[in-house]
Amino acid sequence: VSACVCVCVRSVHPFPTPSSCKLQQQHNRTKSFLQRTDTWQSLQTEFKLLSLPGWIGIESARGKAEQTRVKLMPVTMGKAILLLPCLLAWCLASPFQQHGFLDFFDDMTGVQNDEGSAIDELPPPKATRPPRVIDLPRRPHDYPVCPFGCQCHVRVLQCSDLGLKEVPANIPTDTSLLDLQNNKITEIKEKDFQGLNRLYALYLVNNKISKVHPKAFLSMTSLQKMYLSKNALVEIPKNLPKSLVELRIHENRIKKVPKEAFRGMKNMNCIEMGGNPLENGGFEPGAFDGLKLNYMRISEAKLSGIPKDLPNTLHELHLDHNKIQAIELEDLIRYNSINRLGLGFNQIRDIENGSLAFLPNLRELHLDHNNLTRVPAGLTDMKYLQVVYLHSNNISQVAVNDFCPPGFGFKKVFYHGISLFDNPVNYWDVQPAAFRCVTDRMAIQFGNYRK
Repeated sequence: VSACVCVCVRSVHPFPTPSSCKLQQQHNRTKSFLQRTDTWQSLQTEFKLLSLPGWIGIESARGKAEQTRVKLMPVTMGKAILLLPCLLAWCLASPFQQHGFLDFFDDMTGVQNDEGSAIDELPPPKATRPPRVIDLPRRPHDYPVCPFGCQCHVRVLQCSDLGLKEVPANIPTDTSLLDLQNNKITEIKEKDFQGLNRLYALYLVNNKISKVHPKAFLSMTSLQKMYLSKNALVEIPKNLPKSLVELRIHENRIKKVPKEAFRGMKNMNCIEMGGNPLENGGFEPGAFDGLKLNYMRISEAKLSGIPKDLPNTLHELHLDHNKIQAIELEDLIRYNSINRLGLGFNQIRDIENGSLAFLPNLRELHLDHNNLTRVPAGLTDMKYLQVVYLHSNNISQVAVNDFCPPGFGFKKVFYHGISLFDNPVNYWDVQPAAFRCVTDRMAIQFGNYRK
């Protein structure tokens, strides 16, 4: 049995109207074919066939109507049965509707909500989290401006060696290190560092600064390191940041340290003020009260003796290149925490017996380039002393018990270095037992003496 069926589903309106004769023939043949098969009754149960001129219409029992154009072509019974599922799917398809671009956009975004649509019947959507806010990149003018000629890195501003005569403007407020050394800055004004409350280190070395405004450093609440060396300051700047840990102000013209200079600086650990014309009378009583210093250097000054009012927490004290002539008994009585004491390049001729006994923790002693005529007394009692510089003096003899405890005396740490060169003493005149508490013979430095 042969039949002709081929289905093409399309909208009613786009089809052209075929001739009535051909459509009537196609209708009769298709209906006759379907009646001869077992599918005719099942189709009538689920669908209602509508006989229209030139069309075979199928109306769904569910209320949807589609019109299907049928072309006839010879096929076998088996092929026709295979094509029936396609016919059913095409009959249930919705008619084609043309959408504009804006309609498509509304469908995608869920904005379209026409009257009679199913959206009104849906339950309200569940509450969702607010959309994540994405930080957009900052515009060019939002970034901090780097001063002309300077080099700006991450929180580091380098403006050294530029010949600047004043502190540059527009310093980024997030700067943590500001380098202004090797310039020609003469004055620090009130608002030069305004807003730099994150600044950690300030370098002003090798300028010509002679004047600092009393309020110049008030905004620097985080400053820990300040370097003002090699300038023309005649006094310590007022109102230094209380957060300072390290202050280097050597090689200026400071003659006096007032009582209020370091008040409230509980975190201060290091002060270097060498190279200033400071005398012993230049330190006002109480100038270092409250400080817990670990390191202090007052070298290349005009001190005639060891200052007696320095912080008693010092571990390192350097008084080199001064005019100290003697060490008296009570000069070191308050400095029992010192580990390293520098007294080289002075004019010391005598060290009073027992004066070094106040330094039980001393490990390194510099007495080179002085006028000593003998090894200082009391070294044998210093159990932690490891290095002694005695070169370039007038020492003419070394006794057997000058360095090591007598007899079976105990020394906790042996010497690592003893320098005696450039003294009028012959090494062959020194007994080997004098260095019995030295780790290695290479640690002893003798040399030829020349007048």
